[in-house]
Amino acid sequence: QVQLVESGGGLVQAGGSLRLSCAASERVFSGNTMGWYRQAPGKQRELVARITIGGSTYYVDSVKGRFTISRDNAKNTVDLQMNSLKPEDTAIYYCNAVYRPVVWGQGTQVTVSS
Repeated sequence: QVQLVESGGGLVQAGGSLRLSCAASERVFSGNTMGWYRQAPGKQRELVARITIGGSTYYVDSVKGRFTISRDNAKNTVDLQMNSLKPEDTAIYYCNAVYRPVVWGQGTQVTVSS
């Protein structure tokens, strides 16, 4: 059973924007803090942003002021608006429940050209 489906990635020039979306099953989404992660080639997966049920957010320093995470509790979706993209943002992006993660989805590739 697919529980997480990420979409919205693509190829963009530095300075551009992308909006990622994650559709989660209700079992994964409901009642959980949700997060967006990324994994660049040769690097470990890292948490980029997270959002609580009530809408409180956290961002890793490298994306503060450029990325915005949001969630729709009625649709079980969590989005990541990415602005002012940099080549170092290139990675596969994933979503998951932060404190009760499930099997990872396929992710969505984001490639930022210089």
